Amino acid sequence: MALTKRQKEFLDFLSGFLEKHGYSPSYEEIAEGLDLASLATVHKHILSLESKQYLKRGFNQSRSLEIAPKFYEEQRQHRQMPALARVEVPLLGRIAAGRPVEAIQGEDTLNFADFAGDPGTFALKVRGDSMIEDHICDGDYVLIETAVSARNGDIVVALVDGVETTLKRFYDEPGDRVRLQPANASMEPIYVPKTSVEIQGKLLAVLRKY
Repeated sequence: MALTKRQKEFLDFLSGFLEKHGYSPSYEEIAEGLDLASLATVHKHILSLESKQYLKRGFNQSRSLEIAPKFYEEQRQHRQMPALARVEVPLLGRIAAGRPVEAIQGEDTLNFADFAGDPGTFALKVRGDSMIEDHICDGDYVLIETAVSARNGDIVVALVDGVETTLKRFYDEPGDRVRLQPANASMEPIYVPKTSVEIQGKLLAVLRKY
C-alpha cells in the first residue's frame, strides 16, 4: 500500500529526528515539526502508518515510535535506482501458467511508467496456457503487486511448497485446502494444503508483445 505525500513527510521527519537525537519525538514535537494543526492529526497519521506496517509504537510509553524496516528497505531501493530507471520494474523470471515450476530471479527490467511508483511492483513472463481464458497467454508479461493475502477469485502468484511458483486464481476450500484454478477448461485445478501455499503477489496488468 503506497504512502501519501504527507505520510512520507511524516516518516522522513521521524527518521531525521531519530538520527539526530537517538530517541523518538513527542507528539507535540511532531506537530510542531510538520506544522500540524492538532495532536489528533498526529495520532491519525500514526494509526495509518501502523496499519501500512511502516511504523511501530510501544503502548503506554512516551517517545516510543519506531520506524519499521519496510520503510528503510524502500528507501534503500529508491537510492539504488537511477532517476531514469524509476519507471521500470524488475523482471524476476518466468512464471508457470501450467504446472508449477521453479522461479528464477533475473536482473532484467520492464518499463511500466504508470505502475512503477510502488517499489513492491514487479514483472514476470508467463509460460504455458493455463490462464488463456483470462486472456493471459504464453509469452505475455504480467505486472504483479506484492501481496501476502488474497480474496477468492484473485489472480495470484502462489509459491507452492516453498520452491515452485504458479499464476492461478485463488480459492479457499473446506478442510484447510487451497484451490489454484486455471482459466483453461482442459486443465484440472491444483489442490494443496493451505500451509503449503504462500501468496507472493496479485495481478495488476498484462502486457503482450507481438
